Amino acid sequence: MDDEPLSEWAERRDAKIGQLRAAPISTGDGPKGAHLNPDVPRAIERWNGHIWEPFAVAANLAEAQRILYPGAQEPVASPPVPNPLGPGTGKHRKPQKPRSGSS
Repeated sequence: MDDEPLSEWAERRDAKIGQLRAAPISTGDGPKGAHLNPDVPRAIERWNGHIWEPFAVAANLAEAQRILYPGAQEPVASPPVPNPLGPGTGKHRKPQKPRSGSS
């Protein structure tokens, strides 16, 4: 059989321990997507290796995201991207050929 070794499976399972997720606290068969009810409170749950256990409660989606992604609050400065195309706004611009130093 081509089954993976138990040790590899256990490593993969244990890597998820401590993972957090947010579940909307709502009743009924309403929308389940997080973006559909951003003002609904969220239960923050933590995976302990066997079940999702209560970890915290967030007042809304924004607070839940701050708990789930604490490092995402700092804006990441992206480096400037050079424009390989010449000036203009046309859709069919061709990339400029590099100019040689001698003419």
